[in-house]
Amino acid sequence: MRLQISKSKNAASFYVTKSVYDKGKRTSKIVEKLGTYDELKSKLGDKDPYEWAKEYVEELTRLEKEGKEPVVIAEYSPSKLIDSNIQCTFNGGYLFLQQIYYALGLHRICDGISNKYKFTFDLNSVLSRLSYGRILFPASKLATYEISQKFIEQPNFELQHVYRALEYIAKESDFIQSELYKNSLKISKRNTGILYYDCTNYFFEIEQEDGLKQYGFGKDHKPNPIVQMGLFMDGDGIPLAFSITKGNTNEQVTLKPLEKQILSDFDLSKFIVCTDAGLASTANRKFNNIEGRAFVTTQSIKKLKKHLKEWALDTNGWHLSDENKIYDISNLDEEKYMDKIFFKERWIKEDRLEQKLIVTYSLKYKNYQRQIRNNQIERAKKIIRTNPKKLKKCNANDYKRFVAKIHCTSEGEIAKKELYSIDTNLIANEEAFDGFYAVCTNLDDDASQIAEINRRRWEIEECFRIMKSEFKARPVHLSRDDRIAAHFSTCFISMIIYRILEKRLEEKYTCHEILSKLREMNFYELKGEGYIPTYTRNDLTDDLHEKFGFRTDYQIVSKKQIKNIFKETKR
Repeated sequence: MRLQISKSKNAASFYVTKSVYDKGKRTSKIVEKLGTYDELKSKLGDKDPYEWAKEYVEELTRLEKEGKEPVVIAEYSPSKLIDSNIQCTFNGGYLFLQQIYYALGLHRICDGISNKYKFTFDLNSVLSRLSYGRILFPASKLATYEISQKFIEQPNFELQHVYRALEYIAKESDFIQSELYKNSLKISKRNTGILYYDCTNYFFEIEQEDGLKQYGFGKDHKPNPIVQMGLFMDGDGIPLAFSITKGNTNEQVTLKPLEKQILSDFDLSKFIVCTDAGLASTANRKFNNIEGRAFVTTQSIKKLKKHLKEWALDTNGWHLSDENKIYDISNLDEEKYMDKIFFKERWIKEDRLEQKLIVTYSLKYKNYQRQIRNNQIERAKKIIRTNPKKLKKCNANDYKRFVAKIHCTSEGEIAKKELYSIDTNLIANEEAFDGFYAVCTNLDDDASQIAEINRRRWEIEECFRIMKSEFKARPVHLSRDDRIAAHFSTCFISMIIYRILEKRLEEKYTCHEILSKLREMNFYELKGEGYIPTYTRNDLTDDLHEKFGFRTDYQIVSKKQIKNIFKETKR
């Protein structure tokens, strides 16, 4: 800060000024008017106004350097219009994502790709904005480019660079994944002893098949081409690797290629692969029955051979993990055993593969399944009464499966019109399996430990749910295969960043709470002074600041403070 004396014919006025930068241009700003020489003389008595003003400015400068500068007073007029085309509010929630982005070394990964292909635009600036935008303000690539200007740090690329960047991101997808894994080991331990694998599909708002976009089995049954994403997740719920395949690819054949990539690029060799029944082909099990690898996979009891199904459903021969006592589950005391899980296990050998079949039984799970089914039966009864025309072919889990079409009357005559009733035989057949759950494994561990490994499969399903709902990864609006692959690369990177953020917050908050708060962490820029937070401070923002080591919740964050925050998030 400086002392400025403005002299006129009749008086000399004292001002405190300082240099400020606005869009790279330096200018001077009046911080405080101290008064005229005569005014100060009358207040100070014998003290020289000039000497006092010099000391006062020196003290302000010292306080500014220590971050203790006095209150900033801004002047506003109800009769003065705001400046045209000047942005005043910015999002700062991305700063927490930025610290993780740089900790993962993504800026160095971008430098490596830039040096390899010799392009001149800033790939790091593009990829970081695509990642922050996907988490906070998911939209098209055009909209993301425009939204990136909402962040305090402005982007230094053009729209054309976004589409060019997608080409290189797609080419180097394997490199990005392997480097991300290596870099992630520097900021936290990775639980790679257990890997979870699953597949899902994403639809396009077009009807023409082409390249990756192919008609296939879509779980949401939309009449659109789809693309398939396979994802490996580590034992702590953080994504490890992914692949993109054509929409008409059988999901069972997607596991081995991606797992081979992990074996070669990630320097991993011994781990347990956990999948659902849809990915549990004999070939996949055999692949993970060699070289120190193992598998845990869900098993449909309905699809077991007759003698195994009878053994699994037999009410005798059950035990609890902490007891040697044998139980008969046909007459359990619900109050006493509602939260208990009973186990039964045996080794089987089929197709030259030896594996252990573990079956669990839970009264709570039984009641849950029956509650779901009873609700579906009520819906089936209602549609029979109110609108039977809606009864069409349905899938295995549709409530309409409980509706049976009657072709003959009670007298044995052919019905003149379509009649419907509830299929009680189907209900009885399904009820026989209530409460039972099975897994297969080549591990010889305790059944309760195997069940615990399988229980965490929900986290990979949650990864897909977050990508589809919060990150709005579908429908996909891109047409070129390389841009489609790059789109999912940014979704994958965003998911890793978000999961690490969630772990730092010790999983105290829901995904919706975290993302909503980051989106609302806006700041009003006071030109030349700093940024005024306009968000509501709460426990979540306090935890964010504590875990990440910087604060944005002062009444005003000075220009110097914000620059230090930028440095802190990019270390």
